[in-house]
Amino acid sequence: MPVTVKTFTSSHDAAAALSSDRSARYLGGGTLVMRALNEGDISISTIVRASDHAMTRIDASGSRITLGAGVTFARILAERDLAFLHGPARSIGGPAVRNMGTVGGNLFAPVPYGDFTVAMLALDAMVSVQGGLGGREIPIDEFLQSRDRQTGTLVLAISFAKPGSTDAFRYRKIARIKPKGGAVITLAAHLPLNGGRIVGARVALGSMAPTPIRARAAERALEGRALDTSTISAAAAAAVEGTSPGDNALASAWYRREIVGVHLKRLLSGQE
Repeated sequence: MPVTVKTFTSSHDAAAALSSDRSARYLGGGTLVMRALNEGDISISTIVRASDHAMTRIDASGSRITLGAGVTFARILAERDLAFLHGPARSIGGPAVRNMGTVGGNLFAPVPYGDFTVAMLALDAMVSVQGGLGGREIPIDEFLQSRDRQTGTLVLAISFAKPGSTDAFRYRKIARIKPKGGAVITLAAHLPLNGGRIVGARVALGSMAPTPIRARAAERALEGRALDTSTISAAAAAAVEGTSPGDNALASAWYRREIVGVHLKRLLSGQE
């Protein structure tokens, strides 16, 4: 089946093309779409591309950071102001994947991938999209809940507040093949402190549901408390609540439920 490629100079025109053709898919880095095409996905008949430079822009100069959807993980690793995101970016595949894979594409990566999105979820990111109803910003947890219904919508950028301190944001990926294997589980936490107590706790998990999810019970165990041994133990015990992991070649659902609390405890304790 022939595939048509359409390239536009503006993201607005690219979004219009996507919204008018249900068989169209946007091509960013190609690590997801080209794989689908090579595996014979006949639901895709049109590839949409955009050369809009706004989609590859990085604004990390202020307290709020914006990453264009077309920003690659290699570029993030080259940005000194994004040092706190170097761990998540480095955990994405090998050099070839990091050179091509994009922030926007990672939002759609299926289990056991999508590790960078776990980090974005912990940072309460907002996703800027353009679709048939115009442009809007969506909280990332809301975006992920409706991700499979986002056909016809173009992700433009993702933005989030920069963590106030170097240890407020934490990230950990558990993989059998290091450094580039798919995740058994992925964990990220943002723990802002005010007067020695956690305010606005966010804990995100990957490979513990069909899309990355917040560990809300663990967040409740952390909120308003000092990050001490008893608080960490309570959060770790609550980590599995609300999860629905699946089985795959990397791990069973049972194993994921068994270890998520262990690794959250290590993440919060600062253990390697």
